[in-house]
Amino acid sequence: MIQGENFQDRHIGPGSREMKEMLDVVGANSLDSLISEVIPEDIRLNRTLRIPEALGEREYLELIAGKAAKNKLFRNFIGQGYYGTFTPSPILRNIFESPYWYTAYTPYQAEISQGRMESLLNFQTMVCDLTGMPIANASLLDEATAAAEAMHLFFGGRSREKVQANANKMFVDRGVFAQTLDVLLTRAEPIGVEIVTGDFRSFDFTDDFFASIVQYPDAFGNVHDFSSFVAKAKAHNVLLGVGSDLLALTLLTPPGEWGADVVFGSAQRFGVPMGFGGPHAAFFTTREEFKRLIPGRIIGVTIDAQGTPALRMALQTREQHIKRDKATSNICTAQALLSNMAAMYAVYHGPEGLKRIAGNTHRSAMAIHRGLKELGFQLNEGVIFDTVTVWNAPADLRARAETVQMNFFYRADGSVSISADELTREQDITAVLSLFASLAGKPVPAVSYTEQISQSAFNRKSAYLAHAVFNNYHSETEIMRYISKLERKDIGLNFSMISLGSCTMKLNAASEMSPLSRPEFNALHPFAPIAQAQGYIEVFTELEAHLSEITGFDAVSLQPNSGAQGEYAGLMVIREYLKSKGEGHRHIALIPSSAHGTNPASAVMAGMDVVVVSCDENGNINVDDLKAKAEQHKDNLA
Repeated sequence: MIQGENFQDRHIGPGSREMKEMLDVVGANSLDSLISEVIPEDIRLNRTLRIPEALGEREYLELIAGKAAKNKLFRNFIGQGYYGTFTPSPILRNIFESPYWYTAYTPYQAEISQGRMESLLNFQTMVCDLTGMPIANASLLDEATAAAEAMHLFFGGRSREKVQANANKMFVDRGVFAQTLDVLLTRAEPIGVEIVTGDFRSFDFTDDFFASIVQYPDAFGNVHDFSSFVAKAKAHNVLLGVGSDLLALTLLTPPGEWGADVVFGSAQRFGVPMGFGGPHAAFFTTREEFKRLIPGRIIGVTIDAQGTPALRMALQTREQHIKRDKATSNICTAQALLSNMAAMYAVYHGPEGLKRIAGNTHRSAMAIHRGLKELGFQLNEGVIFDTVTVWNAPADLRARAETVQMNFFYRADGSVSISADELTREQDITAVLSLFASLAGKPVPAVSYTEQISQSAFNRKSAYLAHAVFNNYHSETEIMRYISKLERKDIGLNFSMISLGSCTMKLNAASEMSPLSRPEFNALHPFAPIAQAQGYIEVFTELEAHLSEITGFDAVSLQPNSGAQGEYAGLMVIREYLKSKGEGHRHIALIPSSAHGTNPASAVMAGMDVVVVSCDENGNINVDDLKAKAEQHKDNLA
C-alpha cells in the first residue's frame, strides 16, 4: 500500500520531535502512558473507534468533490431571506479565502485587532446608514435568531408600567418569514412570552402587549405603509421590531425614519454565499436608550495612550460576566468573517453601486410581475421590491419547474413566490415567463423592464454611505490595498500564534475550508428540495454518526457556529425531557461562579432559575457548596 501524508502532522503537528520534547517535560515515556496516567481506567473506551480510516488531504479533496457533485444547482427564485449574490473576486480571494481574515480571533485585545475592528466599524456604519437607526452591533448569527434577540431586548426593556401589568404578549405579522416565526415561538415559551400572529392592517393592541414585529418588505413581497400601525403601537406603549433587507433599503424609506425601535435582518446578500442556510451575518440596530440591552458587541472609537484615535470593543452589552443570570442575551460573539465580507462589499460597490444592484433586482421582479399579469395570473398588488407572489399558481407548476431546473417558494395554501436577486438576468426572466405561459397555454410575453419604488411614496430620500471609506475603494487595486492595510494593523494565525481559545475558525485547515468556495456547496438555497442536496445530506449524516461514536451518545444535533446556541439547545432538551416525565417543576440549574457568562444567560433563556455555586480565586468549584446546594434544591433540580 502506498503511504500518503499524515494530515494531522502537516496541519498543526506536533511532529515526532515536538511530541518527544513535550513528553520529556511531563515525564512520560509515550502518549499512551501519559493517557493511562491521566484518564482513569474505568472511563476509557478500550476499543478502536468505529469510524473510517483518516484520509490524506488529496484523498479528502477527491471525496468531497464527489459529494459536491451530488448537490444540484437549479436556477433559484426561492428568496425568503436567502438570495443569490456575486462575491467580488477581490473579496473572495483576499477575505473569504484568506487565513488572516478567517483565523483572526474575536477582538478582545484591541492593540492587535485594529484592522478587523475597523472593518467591523464599517459594518456598523453601513447598517446604521441603511436602516436609519443610531446604533448597531458588530453582527449576529442569522436573521431568525436576531428577531429572537429583539424579543428578548423588548421583554427585558419593558417599561415599569408594562412590567407591573405583566404584559407578556408580542404581536408578529403574518408577513414575517416562516423560519423567523418558528424561532420566535421556540424562544418565547420558556421565558413566558405569548406570540400572537395576525394581519397588522386589522390588528388592535391591548394593554397586555409589550412588542410587535413586522417584515419590510414582507415574505409575500409587499412593501407596506406601517404608519397607522406604528401609531397604534405607540399609543399602547408597544415596542416595534422590523425585519428588513439592506439591499432594499438602498431604495426604500428606512424603518428608522418611520418609528422602528429595533431593525434586524441578514447581510447575506451583500456578497456572502447562501451556503445551504449559513453561516451568514445578521445585523441588529436599535435606539440609544436600549444600547445596554443590545446583544453581542459594539466597536467604538476612542483615544489611545498617545492621544491617537483608536478602536476598541466599546460595549459587550450583554455583559454576561457582570449581569450573568440577569443578562437578556446569551450571545457573546459576532459573525466577524462574514460581516467583514458584507462590509467590504459595501466599501467596494459604494452607495451608487449598491443602488444599481438593488435597482436591477427590483426591475427584474417588476418584469416578472408585468409578464405574469399579462398571462392572467392573480398576483400581489401594491409596491414590491424583489418578490412576486402568484395566488392562483397552476397545480402542476412545481413538477414542471423542476424538470427545467427552476426552484420557486411553494406554500401550503397553493400560493407561490418568485424572488429576483443580484444574479437574475434577462434569460432567467424569459425562462420564468416561458414556463408560466406554457402552463397557461398562451404566448410568452416580452420582457419589459419598469420601476415602481422610485415613483412611490416609499422612495428613499435620505443619503447613505457618505463616509469616505465607502467612496474611495471602487477599483480592484484600491480595495486590495485597503484590505492589506487593515491586515498590517492586526494579528491573525498567518502572523503569529493566537493563545486565546474558545470559538474561532483559527484551527480550520486550508483543505477543510476549500469546499466552501465550491458553488455546489456555497450557492445552494436552504429551502431547495432535499433531492437537490444529497451531497450535503451525506456530509450531515456521516458527521452525526461519527460524532455519536466519538462522544458515546445515541444521537447528535448539528448546531450553529456558536457554543452558546448549542448550550441553549442542550438546556432546552433537558427541560423538555423533564416535562415529558411529569417533572416540569424541576427548574433549578446549579452553575459555578467561575463559569462563562453565557452559561447562566442560556439557563434563564431556557426557563430555568440559576443558583450559583461558589469557587475559589482560581475558578475551582467548592465541592462542599455544590453538595449543599444540590441537597437544598434536590426536589427542583433540573
